[in-house]
Amino acid sequence: MRYIALIAAALATLLFGLGTWVLPRYFGLFFIIAVIFLVIGLRDLFQSEHALLRNYPLLAHFRWFFEAIRPEIRQYLIESDTEAAPFSREQRSQVYARAKGDNDSDPFGTELNVYAEGHEWLAHSMAAREPAQTPPRVLIGGPDCSQPYSASTLNISAMSFGSLSANAISALNKGAAKGGFFHDTGEGSVSKYHREHGGDLVWELGSGYFGCRAKDGTFDRAQFVDNAAEEQVKMIEIKLSQGAKPGHGGVLPGAKVTPEIAEARGVEVGQTCASPPYHTAFSTPIEMMEFIADLREGANGKPVGFKLCMGHGWQFMSLAKAMLKTGITPDFIVVDGAEGGTGAAPLELADNVGTPLREGLVWAHNTLVGAGLRERIKLGASGKITSGFRMASNMALGADWCNSARGFMFALGCVQSESCHTDRCPVGVATQNAWRQRALVVPDKAERVYAFHKATVAAMQEVVATVGLDHPGQLAPEHLCRRTRDSEILTADQVYRFLATGELLVSNRAGRYESAWARAQAESFLPRSQAA
Repeated sequence: MRYIALIAAALATLLFGLGTWVLPRYFGLFFIIAVIFLVIGLRDLFQSEHALLRNYPLLAHFRWFFEAIRPEIRQYLIESDTEAAPFSREQRSQVYARAKGDNDSDPFGTELNVYAEGHEWLAHSMAAREPAQTPPRVLIGGPDCSQPYSASTLNISAMSFGSLSANAISALNKGAAKGGFFHDTGEGSVSKYHREHGGDLVWELGSGYFGCRAKDGTFDRAQFVDNAAEEQVKMIEIKLSQGAKPGHGGVLPGAKVTPEIAEARGVEVGQTCASPPYHTAFSTPIEMMEFIADLREGANGKPVGFKLCMGHGWQFMSLAKAMLKTGITPDFIVVDGAEGGTGAAPLELADNVGTPLREGLVWAHNTLVGAGLRERIKLGASGKITSGFRMASNMALGADWCNSARGFMFALGCVQSESCHTDRCPVGVATQNAWRQRALVVPDKAERVYAFHKATVAAMQEVVATVGLDHPGQLAPEHLCRRTRDSEILTADQVYRFLATGELLVSNRAGRYESAWARAQAESFLPRSQAA
């Protein structure tokens, strides 16, 4: 039976070969096809690379064919509406409906198991309000910032030109310009497609310092000052790490550095671009605070902050101690969750490195509150956010605003084919192939980006109103409920410990926050016990 396909190909070749002597016009094509299959089968039989092909010539090819289309079969035919892998059909459908302006109501009740462990909801109020008609804004800028920025509560998270197509970047920025929300450039810097429609930009500086990079790969302040002066650039964000691959650098091979990418990144065409897993502009928490102050001065007072996926909690506390020691604070911090996505990441890093958003956000919020710094610094949350509830629940845990990457990719038309790393994106979002990009029509998709943002923020406002509040900034941990077992429901302030203002500076309690605070030091990212 293992050789049945090969035997069939041999018999077909023989029969159709004999047939060509009688009726060549009718059997010739079939003979050629049979010969092709026979040749493939014989090659499978005698090749040495694949054991499966040697034992199952011809037949084994069907295995790889079905394996290649497995994601599509699973997504379209098998998975349930609520099975998130990584986003459920229900989540994607909600984004698509809002982006198109369609009815996003769900008939016949929820499909979620509301009695499952981990299920979350917001407790509504008997004194519910009418949703606010004006979308809320967040003013970002500490006491050392002379050009504070008024941000939307939902913005486009970091995605570089190069990871996304030119058309995708252009559509995102055009939608952001119409909707009044910001567009994070990702570490690939500001390209001409970011500038095309005038949308507000957050310029992300990764360890490669693209857009302000010297020839040796280090930070070039003069270039930074020139580019930070652009009117579109509203804030500067230092990327310490990202959720999908925390602690990991990157290499863009020279073959992929086109003239457009080279222009945006400030490198030579064809030059391999390396982003190390660490920054060369600073090496200690104090030096990082001094770098932030220098960037803010170079940007003429625009807000400067940083983004990270939480790792060692005491290292984040080292930054807080450096803030206290130097008196320098960032204007904002974005906490990226390990559930965040990227075009390509090693599986071990995507699955098993980095702290999920909720735990990272609570740790950052508590550290800043406990150190008495929270009033000076705004907190953003990024990680698998596509709905008004996800926005509101993160704000209840301490976030001032939210960023979304894949949500806006869905608004552009992403179908979750999970082919971002192949350059064969079927809808032109994550590819540099010009022919594939043409599928993404910028004016149409920009409208969908705008509509998704508008509808999602409106949904968040409606959720906030049901809780009996007027503004998402009033959300608190006690509003968020979680089922922890069949018979137990806890609010977030019971699930997590929340610190009082300045508590870390005076507490003698032997808790995990106090233990981490004791290990942290402003002079080094090493724990106090190792620094000596």
